[in-house]
Amino acid sequence: MMTRTFRRTLAASLLLTCISAFAEWKPAHNTDPGIHPVTDFVFAPGSASFAQCHASTLIELRHGSLLAAWFGGTKEGAPDVAIYTARFSGGHWSPPVEVAREHDGDKGIPTWNPVLFHTQDGRLWLYYKTGDNPREWSAVRISSTDEGRSWSSPERLPAGIIGPSRTKPLVLPDHLIVSGSSVEAYKAWASWIERSTDDGATWTKIGPITVTEAQDKAEPPAPEPSLSSPELREKDKGPRAFDGIIQPSVVSLGPAHLRLYARSRTLAAKIVVADSYDQGLTWTKTHFLDLPSNNSGLDAVSLLGKNNRPDGRVIMIFNDTPRGRSPLNLAISTDGEHFRVFATLEQGEGEYSYPAIIQTRNGDLEITYTWHRTAIRHVHLSFAEVPRS
Repeated sequence: MMTRTFRRTLAASLLLTCISAFAEWKPAHNTDPGIHPVTDFVFAPGSASFAQCHASTLIELRHGSLLAAWFGGTKEGAPDVAIYTARFSGGHWSPPVEVAREHDGDKGIPTWNPVLFHTQDGRLWLYYKTGDNPREWSAVRISSTDEGRSWSSPERLPAGIIGPSRTKPLVLPDHLIVSGSSVEAYKAWASWIERSTDDGATWTKIGPITVTEAQDKAEPPAPEPSLSSPELREKDKGPRAFDGIIQPSVVSLGPAHLRLYARSRTLAAKIVVADSYDQGLTWTKTHFLDLPSNNSGLDAVSLLGKNNRPDGRVIMIFNDTPRGRSPLNLAISTDGEHFRVFATLEQGEGEYSYPAIIQTRNGDLEITYTWHRTAIRHVHLSFAEVPRS
């Protein structure tokens, strides 16, 4: 018969074994031969001070290390949800560090959707949202001059300016920032562009950028997936409906040509795009891509090649399904319009969502995403393994 002390020791040993196994680097699923993405956890499931986490963001720091941020707490929207960061250096992630928490007197206010980016003056920014739900969001930002080791006091943005709603903004020459933003009003979602020409000191709001109900009804819907899994049935978000588009990811397709890719909640259940040919000042009418949108976050990046010149390829990370939050896929395009899935990072039951993707200075791709709401997963893919077409 086991003593109480022995049982506790055995349980602790098993927990450490599980955490160690989770922390090992391992290849992800792949679609194309020769694609070998490598994955680890930013923190092992069950090892953090918070029960759930979501909405990660990622940036390369000046000396080549990575910094990730996300929100964590009891659950999304709970009063104890705060913003955390972790640093990747020397092949390992540091423990999570709390960097932002919101209070109204004694009441905790949830935080949401952090976004990390550098401005051309070298300052590192962390924008995030606060409020009981997305319809009541206001935006807050903090900055760092030592690459995230210390942060300024929180600064609130003016009402109506949200900052990047979920994905990284596009930082262009001459101190220009083009940021994808959005508003989730009741039954009326819309995307916006927030544009700054002075490293974020002031902002101009451009939009709304929307898809209409007439466009939606005219678009052939994405095929329905098989919902044989109880997990997928639970997370399929119910029947299709029309609300609109949110959380655009902005990429550069040419000297003045920008494109946004937006998540949609529509009858068509497809990703929506719009274009600008004057660096984000004006935008075309939206249209649907022939890619499903599961009403969850996506991200995209335009690749740079030798000498930091545009490569011509766009990489998108998204859930290749109109329902549920699995699988999680990488797709490639040579024109920004037509995409081919070339890697499956996650599949099967569970949630793999809200990805962030960046290209580092050496050309490689770094990715983070939500893993079952209990951890943040990290993926590295070398530039040489990205398909040419």
